[in-house]
Amino acid sequence: MKEELFASKSGALTAKTGEKTLHSRYDPLAEAENFILSLGLSGEIRFFLLIEPGLGYIIPVLRKMFPESKIIAIHVSPFLAKKQAETAPGAKVWSPDSGTELGAFLEQELPDIYAREARIIEWRPALAAYGEGCLGLLKKTAEFIKRIDANARTARGFGRRWFKNFFRNLRLIREIADFTEFRGRGIPWIVTGAGPSLEESAEAIREILAGGGFLLAASSSTAALRRRGLDAGLVVSTDGGAWALFHLYETLRAGGRPAIAFSLSAAMPSQCGACPLLPLGDGSFWQELVLKGLGIPHISLPQRGTVSATALDLALFLTDGRIAFAGMDLSQRDIRTHARPYGLDRFQEEGSSRLSPRYSREFFRAADLNARGSQKIYAEWFRDEVGRYPGRLYSLGNNNPVFGALAAGQPALAGNGRQRKPGPRPAFRALPLPGRSRDPARDGTDILLAALEKSGAAESVFAGLGPLLLLDGRRDEYNGENGRLLAEEIKLLAGNYRSRHG
Repeated sequence: MKEELFASKSGALTAKTGEKTLHSRYDPLAEAENFILSLGLSGEIRFFLLIEPGLGYIIPVLRKMFPESKIIAIHVSPFLAKKQAETAPGAKVWSPDSGTELGAFLEQELPDIYAREARIIEWRPALAAYGEGCLGLLKKTAEFIKRIDANARTARGFGRRWFKNFFRNLRLIREIADFTEFRGRGIPWIVTGAGPSLEESAEAIREILAGGGFLLAASSSTAALRRRGLDAGLVVSTDGGAWALFHLYETLRAGGRPAIAFSLSAAMPSQCGACPLLPLGDGSFWQELVLKGLGIPHISLPQRGTVSATALDLALFLTDGRIAFAGMDLSQRDIRTHARPYGLDRFQEEGSSRLSPRYSREFFRAADLNARGSQKIYAEWFRDEVGRYPGRLYSLGNNNPVFGALAAGQPALAGNGRQRKPGPRPAFRALPLPGRSRDPARDGTDILLAALEKSGAAESVFAGLGPLLLLDGRRDEYNGENGRLLAEEIKLLAGNYRSRHG
């Protein structure tokens, strides 16, 4: 649909697409101001997400009312995006020809912790003009806000525990799983979640592995895989809660030294220190500062809120070959929430009684998961993500319907495997950590404390750790007092660990 510009009665430019006018023919600036005032905006709004704002006349109005806020303009029309940058500069701009997928763009511009302080505003005339195009952007943006808000709620609840886990985990790292091994080798990969459909996919997985494939498994899926004689080449764990330990116990129970990729904030058994490890940072300034200061090789991936999403990110980073999903249900089947066996099933069994039978407990667990809605949020993320890699991603078995557009993985990957010459099973090499600190927890703490005394670095450290560790209203803006409070929290949380185990 062709867009045109013309002068309004007041002299300011206005625009139309087809027969639909995007701004007032008389006074676009007054129209924009009246519209914003009609919304009754109040309180602390740090981010404005504008859905097709046309020529952007609402941007200077918002800038005047909220001078400290960040404004992000999301356009349906590349033409209007270009013109808006001229008529109303001062906003971050996305359009379909930006070269970046909308979700990836928003991840760069909007931190999780500010999800509740973001406001979506759609320019109503654009909705009438572009219809489904605007509604699609509105839906994707709203889903993104829901997802990062879920991540932020988890961060607020687990921030201090994650921080303790980070320093505890630094001590576990003795050998690094060499993550340069697989690129360029064309090995087919399988990424498994713990959904019920994993049970039905076992034979297909076995055939692909027999042909030289590689299995990357979420830790929650290892019990079901082991029961069927399948051992993962790499296990991924990202959950900071204590329940995650039971999935890793299942992994370690098989013996050997499996390679484990783990978020540095995850809950990890001490036995994992005997395995080759692949540390996963979250890309935050404070984590990068510590890891680089200690010389620890690592991969930085965004926090996703679910281990299945991190497993996909990791597979895409580690291999340039084809990848198939299995057990990615992102939903339950009747009362079945996971493939069997599952690391936490024992608690359902031990808690069962005549008055609280196992099936009733399973029913309520399934209902609770469904009511939370988080699985639907992550399913939508996968729907968008898999479309970004045409020809690389496949589906094994009855995964969630969002994977329905993918080709069946068994013919593609098993065929690839049959053409490979028989040889040793692909595996990670274990490399000793060079120059390992005698006390990485202490040295890492010292690195953070030193950064808090440097201008520039202190603000960046505070931006990442303030929302996690300072639980009152003084967490938002950096100043000398807040910096002192954060330093005390760092000493307390990391120092307590040293006093118990140092």
